[in-house]
Amino acid sequence: MAAVLPTARTAVLAAAAAPLALVVAAAAPGAWVVAPAAGAALILLVIVDALMAGRLADWQLSAPADCEVGEPALFGVSADFARGTPGMADAALALDPRLHPGGKLAIPLVRDAGRWHGSARPTPVRRGAGAIERIWLRWTGPLGLGARQAVLPVDRAVRVRPDLAPLRSPALQHILRDAQFGLIARRIRGDGTQFEALREYEPGMDRRRIDWKTSGRHRRLFARENEAERNNQIVFALDSGLAMCEPVDGLARIDRAVSAALTAAWVALKGGDRVMLFSFARRPEMTSGFVSDTRGFQRLQAAAAEIDYRAEEPNFTLALATLSQNLKRRSLIVLFSDFNDPAGAEMMIESLGRLVERHLVLFVTFEDTELLTLQGAEPGSLDTLATAVAADTLARQRALVLERLRRMGIDAIQAPWQSLGYRVIDRYLENKRVGAIG
Repeated sequence: MAAVLPTARTAVLAAAAAPLALVVAAAAPGAWVVAPAAGAALILLVIVDALMAGRLADWQLSAPADCEVGEPALFGVSADFARGTPGMADAALALDPRLHPGGKLAIPLVRDAGRWHGSARPTPVRRGAGAIERIWLRWTGPLGLGARQAVLPVDRAVRVRPDLAPLRSPALQHILRDAQFGLIARRIRGDGTQFEALREYEPGMDRRRIDWKTSGRHRRLFARENEAERNNQIVFALDSGLAMCEPVDGLARIDRAVSAALTAAWVALKGGDRVMLFSFARRPEMTSGFVSDTRGFQRLQAAAAEIDYRAEEPNFTLALATLSQNLKRRSLIVLFSDFNDPAGAEMMIESLGRLVERHLVLFVTFEDTELLTLQGAEPGSLDTLATAVAADTLARQRALVLERLRRMGIDAIQAPWQSLGYRVIDRYLENKRVGAIG
């Protein structure tokens, strides 16, 4: 049953009448009864106006079953009112904060063809299942003094999946349509390590590819064509610990990393390689198992949606040792992580040093745009100068950690989140071309 409530207009009228009541009481004390009579009349008008608004006959809520983190999702509400003439109407949803910051979404309603409807496009900020718990519907009478409000339960959930917008980007489509790679995982000749065929040598070919024995038998030059290796193992290891839960441009770093990993995983599957996702924080948490073709990409997407946000320091020693034990052959391991200071990165460096003995390792981290902004700020005051010096020190320390990794034979990428996935793809294709993975 809908409750009867006064509106903001009623509150304004009551506030405006209060000084007038004081004047009447001061000028004619015997007329004090006018004030309570006017108040009672206002309350009666509120009740009558709310009853004139009518009753709720029907309502509908439309919400997507699935949406992507960081991408707007469309929510819609419609309502019908019987035996009345509402002046205004609006709705509000109580939902999981991962669907909308604060957990409350207001949706104004407008009248069109006798039905009230409205929509909103909240942007989910975290992956997982977000519940829609309740809906409030509020509609006013024709005078705008009284309103009726209904609170109704809603048993619905929206699954927030990783952002796959990079997969639909023109840049990735260009990579997939590249003459060397192709939309279909076809043979890549000319580079690689696996022998494919012999062809007559032509000017401009790499002389190191000349097969001298065959050329001597046929008395003309022949060159070897190699095929890039396939069925390589590519592991995307994602740190979901404390540093990766910090936001970058409105989304947690782990969400940005998941999108970059899935983008690169799609390209690797197109290239005929096997892909696995692995996540960890204080302990190993999720492993998807290896997927060998694009038909299994949904399995990777579902596994990525289960990666939780952990406000705890990651245990690189345990996680990377567990990962190494489960890999029976040499693999390309792409580690997405971040660090705040060199001291906190020591355990990571030590663990990666053991991992690189058996595997090809690519370390991926985010360029700290906030740190760069502080570093380049104009020194207008002593505080600003001190902040810039501290930021410059932190940036130098981060660069030192990345340089130590490179000296250990670990390729390291530091880039803005917008280009992170494409940088990983470039490194993957380069390593695949020269046969460095298997």
